[in-house]
Formats: sequence, structure tokens, C-alpha cells
Amino acid sequence: MSMLNMNFLLSVGVAAAVLPVRSFHATQASFGGGHSADQSPTAPKHAVRTKRPDIANPPKHELFNKILIANRGEIACRIMRTCKRLGIQTVAVHSEVDAQTLHVQLADEAYCVGPAPTNDSYRNATAIIDAVRQSGAQAVHPGYGFLSENNHFAAQLEQLGVTFIGPHSGAIDAMGDKIHSKILATEAKVNVIPGYNGVVKDADHAIKIAQEIGYPVMVKASGGGGGKGMRVAWNDEEVREGFKLSAAEAASSFGDDRLFVEKFIDNPRHIEIQVLGDNHGNVVYLNERECSIQRRNQKVIEEAPSSFIDPETRAKMGQQAVMLAKAVKYNSAGTVEMMVDSKRNFYFLEMNTRLQVEHPITEYITGVDLVEQMIRSAANRPLSFTQADVKLNGWAFESRVYAEDPTRFLPSIGKLQTYAEPVDYTGQNLVRCDSGIVEGSNISIYYDPMICKLITYGPDRQSALQTMREALDSYVIRGVTHNIPILRDMIDHPRFISGDISTKFIQEEYPTGFAKRELKDLQLHHLLSTAAALKATELVDNVSFQSKVARQDVVSEVASGVEAQEYVVLLDGAPHRIILSSVEGMSQVEFEDGSKLAVSEDSEAPTNHIRVRHFIVEEPCEHEDEELVDETAAASEDVEFEDSHDHISDVVTIQNLGSIPGGFKIGYLGGVYDVVFLTPREYELSKLMPKKAKADTSMMVVSPMPGTVVTIAVAAGDSVVAGQEVAVVEAMKMQNSLRAQRTGKIKKVFVKPGQTLASEELIMEFEKE
Repeated sequence: MSMLNMNFLLSVGVAAAVLPVRSFHATQASFGGGHSADQSPTAPKHAVRTKRPDIANPPKHELFNKILIANRGEIACRIMRTCKRLGIQTVAVHSEVDAQTLHVQLADEAYCVGPAPTNDSYRNATAIIDAVRQSGAQAVHPGYGFLSENNHFAAQLEQLGVTFIGPHSGAIDAMGDKIHSKILATEAKVNVIPGYNGVVKDADHAIKIAQEIGYPVMVKASGGGGGKGMRVAWNDEEVREGFKLSAAEAASSFGDDRLFVEKFIDNPRHIEIQVLGDNHGNVVYLNERECSIQRRNQKVIEEAPSSFIDPETRAKMGQQAVMLAKAVKYNSAGTVEMMVDSKRNFYFLEMNTRLQVEHPITEYITGVDLVEQMIRSAANRPLSFTQADVKLNGWAFESRVYAEDPTRFLPSIGKLQTYAEPVDYTGQNLVRCDSGIVEGSNISIYYDPMICKLITYGPDRQSALQTMREALDSYVIRGVTHNIPILRDMIDHPRFISGDISTKFIQEEYPTGFAKRELKDLQLHHLLSTAAALKATELVDNVSFQSKVARQDVVSEVASGVEAQEYVVLLDGAPHRIILSSVEGMSQVEFEDGSKLAVSEDSEAPTNHIRVRHFIVEEPCEHEDEELVDETAAASEDVEFEDSHDHISDVVTIQNLGSIPGGFKIGYLGGVYDVVFLTPREYELSKLMPKKAKADTSMMVVSPMPGTVVTIAVAAGDSVVAGQEVAVVEAMKMQNSLRAQRTGKIKKVFVKPGQTLASEELIMEFEKE
């Protein structure tokens, strides 16, 4: 590892990994103080809270004495970590509903800048500049989103003599406008995607352009980002609808409804190059990130480097990115996004003139703290390294953990009743969790539903991926629906493992969303044997596993007292016959196919989940005792269990999600499973029980997610046909068109534009036929 990498990992890497919630107070102390989660008062509007009076008048800093972070959530917390390490005071801004959030608690001062809606708070430049004046902050870091690419805000700060930690306003103006940036890229001799480099007047104009370019096309917001204001269209009708929805999203998210149209490259990879510049004409690129795993044009899993890009292509892309950055005298961290086809031809997509959400994976493989470099550049310091110093060491993945229903890719809101971030069992700083929430935090309809960015590192792709599996398995989130099930499934998907991905991966592999993975033989046996070991605990102590989970070795200490017992185990209703007994002090399960597994508990696991070690029990030869064989070694010799995509490990992590009648609710491989134990007689009797009929919702239109009604397209008495748009609901700044699932007449409409909806709330109903 280069000295550049070593210095970063020693100074930043450990601090960047958020400790589990149970160590929250210690985490605050390491950041430099702050209120505990249960002590944070609600701040009055524009009120200052000085949390560290001992450094109210610190000595002049070589960079800045005080920086205001014009953002919220995880990115505000992440910026504060670097500021604390550098000895710089931090100022938070927050909306009224965010008064008690983590980023407010970690800051030295905090100012309320308005009510919950982003236009009235985090994008309210006037209120934020007022907070800058009151706090005396010398610089502002905008993070990403909100005002990060607002050249007017950057220019206002420059006029006030306050440093904007980002590129100069001219670069934001040049590259933040997607139309203008394509023109500049062409002039800089950067490969560009064919398209119309002008503002589209209306839907008819968009259709005309699309017909000239040739389908498919992308209708895209000029001032957009983060997947908002983007629609792929394959025909005239889709262009018309995409124009309407994209314009509305762009106006809501960016205050700019201008759109343009460009050729959509089918089955592309989304590759981006991280660049870094200073005020002295120096620009370097920090390798690439693969961001092809997307849903609704928003990234879900990223990795660095890309398994598809070879050194020659990497160098060419990097050189073109540097050429573009130099053309606008770029002087901060920025990202040049490219579309890459199957032959490694690449085309300029856009340049994000800000810190990217996925910047941590670049930090891992280069050892460069991008936030520190942005601060240094803003303070007029030259880059302390050259392109030759930039190395590529190891591999990193980032999974974006969202409060989201993965069955429909729709946001979820609510309170995090239980929350514990993953444990790095290696102790080598291989797991990093960038979040801005704690147990008890609320996921609101007003902001992006991302809970955290989970980052893992390893010397190679396979090891980094395995660490991600273990981290996802030990991530405890209860109270909101989240997308860990699909994240866990995707990283085990054969296409993902092989690197055969594109921006259509989720669309192709999960066209209707994701409910639960189909367990293979060994995975099924792991789940059933672990649940059976928990059942053994109940049999001996007559105490539920949930109340015993804080004890160590609960499985192995009681297993010896279990007599052989046959069960029919219902796994989500599907029957599996097992025999539960004990062997050498451990629970043993024999399956219908004759195979046997013994289970012992790993005592290193924390109390919110269980790590168990499985052993294959080989049948003894005559006059010999049974022999236990570690499953990792045995599986390689047993053809039945051998599967290159199972990634067999000798330790399996499960989560206790509570007791249910006759069994347990268990979290395993991202899924949630009901496991019920019945005796053979109980099972036979259960088949005589009547089945509960499903409710008929065919006569209703309900909101598929929490959100706000934007438009209602029909009224009582109107006749509609199946597929016709009847309403538009906005959730987390995304416009969602709701369509009739049947043909019929509307009996009654229950909501109106502007009204807030809960998930599954009734919007309208049809007349009975």
C-alpha cells in the first residue's frame, strides 16, 4: 500500500466507520462532543447552540476555523468527521422536523432554516446565508443535492467573501447545465452521446427530436441529477408522458423544468471518473467507479474499480475527464459520468460538480480523503500529489440501504424501532457505514429514503463482496421496510458475481420487484437447522429464544438435553420433515434426504443477531462413533451441496425477529421467514383448517406508497379504460403515475391534489358492474 493510502487509512478510515448504536455516546466523544440522543432539545428558528464553549475562540486555522455544512443526514455527518479530524468547527443547518437528528447533534452549532419542505429549508439559500452570517462561518460545504450545484448560491457566497467548498461558480454554471456541458465536452474533444443540444420547448417538440434521433431516447432534466427528471422512451406516447413527468420532477427537485433529449444507449454500463483539481491548474483522476446497478435511474450498488474496464480504457477515460475539467478550470472534487457499451466505447454523459454519494469506494481504493482535498483546494492549497502518485489498491463496494419496499421499489416511512449497524468481525476497518440516523430516527416523506451507505473493502473483488454479504446479514433494521433483501440477493446473483451487468440489470432480473430469494438445498438446510437449534433451547428451558438471546452459547449449552423428536417444519407454509436430536453437545438435524447438520453458536456475535457454525455429520462406519466435519471442507467433496453461487461459509448469520405461535420469525440472507414447528399429528390436523380468503381490491385505486397527491385526472362518473392514468402521486420527489387496473366507471374520488397519503390509502373506487 502506498504512503498516500496508509496515511488516509490511519487518519480517516477508522473514524469514518460509524460504530454500532450501542456505542453512540463514545462515537460522539470521538467527534468532539455533542448532545446524546435523548438530550437534544428542539432548536428555535435561527437559534444558535454552542456545544463546545472551550473552543469558541480557537486559534487561526491554516485552512478554516469554522465550516457550515449546507446539508443533512449522512453526508453532513461524513463531512463533519473530516472537519473534526482537521480541528475545524462545524455548523449544521436543519429543518424544523430535523431538529433532533444526528447531524445536528454532531455539530458545534446548529441553525433552523425553515419548515420540512426542501424548498423552504435546505434549498432556501436566503435562510442558509443568514445562518452563515450569524455563525461567522468562513466556508460552506454543500455536500450533494440541494444547493451543491447551484451556481447562484456559490456566487452569492463568493460576493460575501465566504468560501464555497466546491468548484467556482463558473464551472458549476458550465457543467451543471447538461445541455451546455455537452457542447463544452464536444469542444474539449470528449466523446459525447448523439442528441439535441438545446432546450426542448414542449412535448410535441420532444417527439419530433426523438423521431429524428431514433428510438430509444432519454428525456432528461437539464439541471437534474440523482435519477430525478429522467425517463427512457421507446415511442411517441412514452415521450409525451415522460416529458410531462420529467418536467414536473425537475421543477420540484431543482427549480428548473428545462429538458433535453439524447440517444439512449441500450444495455450500457454506467462508469464514472472521479477528478480532483485545485486553483493552481492541477487536475488528477482517481480511477473509475462502476455504477450500473440502478433502479429508476438511481444507483443502488456501486463498486470501484470496474471489473469491465481494462487499464487502457481506464487511462483514456481518465485523460478525457481531465481534459474536460481543465477546460473549465475545475478546482475541486467532481465526477465525469460516462456510458460505456459492450465494446468499451465510452461517451460523456454529464459532469457532477460536487461530491458524489458513492465517493467512499474511491477513498478506499486510493487512500484519498476527498472531503479533505475539497477543503484544502477551497483554502487555495495545491494538490499534494500528482497523477503518478494515484494508485489502485484493492476493491470496494457500496450498497445503498433504502427505506423501501423491494417488492415494488417504493419508499417506506416510519420510525426505526431497532437499529444496529453491521459489525466488522475482522477488526481491519473493512466495513464502513455512512449514515445520519440512529435508533429511534424517523424516515420522513420529505427527504430521500436512504438509510445509509454500506461500504466494504477487500484486497480483491471476491473478498470485498464476501465482506458485503456478512455485513448485510448482520445489519439490523426494524420499524420500516428496507431493501436489504434485494441487495443481498443481487450480490449473490450469478450475473453480478461474474460482472455481466448493465444499467438494465434490475429491470431484466427483477422486472416485478423482489419478494424473497429461492433457497437452495444448503441454504435451506442452514435455515432449518438453525431454527431447530433455537427450538431446542425452548424445549430444554421452556423459555422463548427472544428472552435468551443476550446469553452466550445458548444453543450449544442446552443441546445435549434434547431427545430425538420428529417435526414437520412449516417454512412460510411449506412443509419440511426433520428429526431434531443432539450430538456431542450440539443440536443435530436430520433432513428428509438423509443428510445431517450439527449446529454450534459463535460466541463473538452481538446480541441482535446469531452467528452459528454448521457441521456436516457423516454416517459412521460399523462400530465407529459419528464424526463431525466442518461444512466448508465437506461441501467441496459432496457433489449434492456443491454450487459455485452459494459461497458456502462455515459461519451463518441469522436475526431473531420475534416469536410467533409455534416458532420464530427469522431473518436470513436478507429475507424474513416464518418457521413453525408442528408434530406430525399437529400437521395433519392443520390441513383441515379453513383457508382465509383474500380481500378483493379490484374495485379500488389505492396509493402504493406514502406521498402527496399531485393531480387527479378523473372525477366521479367518468368512464376509464385499463391502463389509463387516473392520478399522479409524488413520493421523495419522484412523480409516480397511477393507472387504472380495470375498465369501468368511477364511483367516488376520496382525495384531492395536495393531500398527503399513507401507503395503501384509498384514492378512488369503481362502480360495481
